[in-house]
Amino acid sequence: MSWEKEVEEIRRRVELAKGMGGAENIKRQHDGGKLTVRERIERLLDAGTFHEYGALAGSPKYEGDTLASITPANFVGGTGRINGRRVVVGGDDFTVRGGAADANIGNKRSYAELIAHELHIPIIRLVDGTGGGGSVKTFETVKRTYVPANPDFDVLVKLMGEVPVVAGCMGSVAGIGAARVAASHFSVMIRGTSQLFVAGPPVVKWGVGEDLTKEELGGAEIHAHMSGAVDNEAESEDDAFVQIRRFLSYLPNSVWNVPPRATPDDDPARREEELLSIVPRNRRHGYDVRRIVELVMDRDSFFEMTPYFGPSLVTGFARLDGFPVGVMANDPFSIGGSLDGPASDKMVKFIDLCDTFHIPVVNFVDQPGFLIGREAEMAGTIRRGVRALYAMFQTTTPLVAIMVRKAFGVAGAGHGITTGLNLRYAWPSADWGSLPIEGGIEAAYKRDLAASSDPEKLRKELEDKFNAIRSPMRTAEAFGIEEIIDPRDTRLLLVDWAHQAYEIVATQLGIRMRTMRP
Repeated sequence: MSWEKEVEEIRRRVELAKGMGGAENIKRQHDGGKLTVRERIERLLDAGTFHEYGALAGSPKYEGDTLASITPANFVGGTGRINGRRVVVGGDDFTVRGGAADANIGNKRSYAELIAHELHIPIIRLVDGTGGGGSVKTFETVKRTYVPANPDFDVLVKLMGEVPVVAGCMGSVAGIGAARVAASHFSVMIRGTSQLFVAGPPVVKWGVGEDLTKEELGGAEIHAHMSGAVDNEAESEDDAFVQIRRFLSYLPNSVWNVPPRATPDDDPARREEELLSIVPRNRRHGYDVRRIVELVMDRDSFFEMTPYFGPSLVTGFARLDGFPVGVMANDPFSIGGSLDGPASDKMVKFIDLCDTFHIPVVNFVDQPGFLIGREAEMAGTIRRGVRALYAMFQTTTPLVAIMVRKAFGVAGAGHGITTGLNLRYAWPSADWGSLPIEGGIEAAYKRDLAASSDPEKLRKELEDKFNAIRSPMRTAEAFGIEEIIDPRDTRLLLVDWAHQAYEIVATQLGIRMRTMRP
């Protein structure tokens, strides 16, 4: 007695599932410049590692007792490996009902989330469709409406505090699909071929009278550059997969694991002469802060997150002697490096991300303070900025600050946990205080300047007077700063710190009391 006939039927059904929505719909997907979900999974994962679940789920048509055809569920999920590490991956099949949930079977999508939650491994969502209730056509089928619910959101919330969650916005994504993209630690969308919105153009035109294309409503220019709803923008789907793989290389499998150390391939004691002159003596002149990061961190290890949103704050991951570290740096070429509303939101998310996964943070500080002016006030800069400072003071992951130049006011005080150890090193170019001297003179000596017969001469005399005492050496004499260092020694000091930080990290594993929020 053999079960060969049944096994052969399983093989036949699996092959039918691989046909997805049929040749015509697959061609339409390709003609739109997009890969199918199975092609995406194949390119994302290490070759030959995908193990699918639920391949037999679908809507069948029988002739008697024989399966004539089957429309597979429009979600493909399973496990695989990225750089040898196990992950969960699940993607919408747009060739079947446009990826809408009313073509999903047995809630395969939620099962992927459960696997990640139970096995403590990262999850990657390749979102391509609404992922929600489909359309009003669903009502015709079920003969009723329903009260909106998010039945698996409890698991999604838990995942944000447990395992790395990555989302690729792979097509036109709306509703709960858009929410699944946003509910992640790292998200990426493809320029020109993916869009993200709460509701698509037809609903927007009906609801608020705006007649917009998909790209105008929710393209990468909107969300990667302006709204911050997604982190990164990719040139192509393959570029998106490269970014996803790279992001995960800095993250642990879960909060119960130490972030993985790469094999060191750079001299930990490397000293770069360029660091000695990279910061101009003229405080009004900017410099390339990303170049500083490149010179200090392991070569070619910096991966930037959210480069276009809140650009006055640079965030990303790098390595020090192979150890992953979070990197924050103020960019003087963007509003002088000031902390505005978007940069504050960006800081909160990044600090929370690093704290959730016990990744030590290096902060390159050149902070002139919160952005000022009427527009900044209308944008709620102080509220959003204080939230960023709360995130800094609530973190427990190891922190170190490199005081490159400015640190002024309330925002400048947010460079670290100033009531604690506050490990930091200052460069000779450091400049700090409650207000920049130039602006502070205008405020403190307003009456004197107004009464002076030569206000410009008085202003210059006052600036010369205060410039003599703004030297960081004066602060060091009072032990207001712990160390002033040769900028060329920064890498060696940080490498030594990274080794110490990871000894601390090993004692902090587990879920934080305050878990990550999108």
